[in-house]
Amino acid sequence: MGGGGGGGGTGSTTYKGYTIHHPKRWHVATGKGLCAMMWFWVLYRAKQDGPVVLGWRHPWEGHDDHSNGHGHGNEHEASH
Repeated sequence: MGGGGGGGGTGSTTYKGYTIHHPKRWHVATGKGLCAMMWFWVLYRAKQDGPVVLGWRHPWEGHDDHSNGHGHGNEHEASH
């Protein structure tokens, strides 16, 4: 189908007059690494923000678990 015409095994493929050069090993490894990092980030953000994006909860709901026992007011700062 895509013969290596004219290149003579120089790391490129010619098909219908277009020569496509093969990527170097570090390009492939870097691309795969960045692709994996992108998907990890997308899935992490989907886990964090999925219910809000899908409309299952409001962005301001569900933050009570990060309060470390302090109320919504500033009682801790007011006592100093």
